[in-house]
Amino acid sequence: MMPETPKPTQSPTNIVIVGGVAGGMSTATRLRRLDAGANIIVIERSGHVSFANCGLPYFVGGLIEEEEDLTLQTPQQLFDSFRLDVRVHDEAVAIDRAAHTVITRSTVTGEETAVSYDKLVLSMGAAPVRPPIPGYDRVRTLRTVEDAARLARDVEVAPVTAVVVGAGFIGLEMAENLVGQGIDVTIVEAAPQVLAPLDPELAILVRDELVAHGVRVETGVTLSSVDEHTVTLADGRTLAADLVVGAIGVRPDVRLAELAGLELGPSGGIAVNEANQTNDPDIYAVGDAVEKPDAVSRATSLIALANVANRQGRRVADHIAGRSSHPVASLGTAIVKVFDVVAATVGWNERRLRTAGRPFRAIHSHPFDHATYYPGATRMAAKLIFDPENGAILGAQIVGRNGVDKRIDVIATAMSAGLTADRLADLELAYAPPFSSAKDPVNLLGYMASNVMNGDCDVVDPGEIDSLIEHGWRLLDVRTRAEHLAGAITGSANVPVDSLRDDLDVLGKGPFIVYCEVGQRGHTATALLHELGIEARNLDGGYQTWSAFVRARRRPTTRPSR
Repeated sequence: MMPETPKPTQSPTNIVIVGGVAGGMSTATRLRRLDAGANIIVIERSGHVSFANCGLPYFVGGLIEEEEDLTLQTPQQLFDSFRLDVRVHDEAVAIDRAAHTVITRSTVTGEETAVSYDKLVLSMGAAPVRPPIPGYDRVRTLRTVEDAARLARDVEVAPVTAVVVGAGFIGLEMAENLVGQGIDVTIVEAAPQVLAPLDPELAILVRDELVAHGVRVETGVTLSSVDEHTVTLADGRTLAADLVVGAIGVRPDVRLAELAGLELGPSGGIAVNEANQTNDPDIYAVGDAVEKPDAVSRATSLIALANVANRQGRRVADHIAGRSSHPVASLGTAIVKVFDVVAATVGWNERRLRTAGRPFRAIHSHPFDHATYYPGATRMAAKLIFDPENGAILGAQIVGRNGVDKRIDVIATAMSAGLTADRLADLELAYAPPFSSAKDPVNLLGYMASNVMNGDCDVVDPGEIDSLIEHGWRLLDVRTRAEHLAGAITGSANVPVDSLRDDLDVLGKGPFIVYCEVGQRGHTATALLHELGIEARNLDGGYQTWSAFVRARRRPTTRPSR
């Protein structure tokens, strides 16, 4: 038997990665595990790589005490562990696709270098939005470790007042951390609510928490100028602002890709295929600068989440190494802590579905995070949105104090697995009194969805009440007399559910919009009325959801006392 002819030795592959955080570093370390011989070069314009950018607000707030704690790996550690050539303070300024080179420029010396590549991975991230407002150059943003260090130095000077521009995830985290440093904080948000991914009746609960901790919240207004110690709003009012932090969003950093003639997608991010290749097969792109398939619409959109970037980086490394990889649509799962409240979301909200013209049903629940007989149980507000035809889960939102993360992750997992809304009732979730109830909040949403899908319960959205009353419907509060006197919907009759059978003659024949505190007793009463031949519908989420809906619709301007 003839000996096998040895294969010719191949020269090592040159992999150049532009951007050393999240997706870029995930690509580099995964690729090294798959290919011991590749030359892997990471180009990073800042002075840090592999840092925890989600921890930056907590460094400014002093909860993370040392700047080094934000850095997961240093360039030297990455070389020692993975033999990665990590070049910080080095900015990629051009790509010569024909020559397969990247031109880099040192941010320290200005020296330019041509770096050859066989495969190029762009992980440019996104840049903070800086609107053309007079004086906005004074506004601090938070994207890098250097940004956090500058803000931390600003806080050390002990400013009395601060304005945070933008009420998204970063804006709210910054507000909380500045309050923790004893600073008088005002949030200015152009939208009519805080936390745009939430629907108004849940966002108002987050606003309540901000106000309860002394934060002034100004929604529905923009800045017109930034001065030395103040900001001026578009309506002419002036706010004291020793410190101004901009958190109004980010734009994908596509400058380098555009210069290289790479295609962009409909949302302005870099267009990629299922393997995250651009229109140049030797150039990949990952992270915040990339268009990602959306799990609800199946179209592409911009989703700036670290876990999505890391997942893309791993997939690109597999593809470069010749392994099979499969795309995963993004659900946009996100969570934020705002003082003692946690808000989380997955999928689409009601507003986005309405804008897209997509049919949906929404249900609200207000379960306790664990068994009420075990001390410390707290309520949460949960909203589930699903397709009325096939039950596909389209989104969910939860606001509460405990157990929010677990429940949103269960729903996100169910969405990834293709479970329908009613199937949430069948999930066998961990139960012990300190952690949950025998019917977990996720199970309860499943039971409610099943009732709606099977026609066992006809619910009324709070926004439908006025129209139904105009058509002769009457409001029926089936809570106790004490609950009714503590707060009720104007014009509603009060008959507790336990005495409903005995008082039907007094009530008349309806039809009724039935409500209780959170919807459970209302469901029981509605079912009873149906059995007796009386037309009735249950108010979704009860008085608590209605109350939040009404307060959100009023869009109060908040000026807490100091």
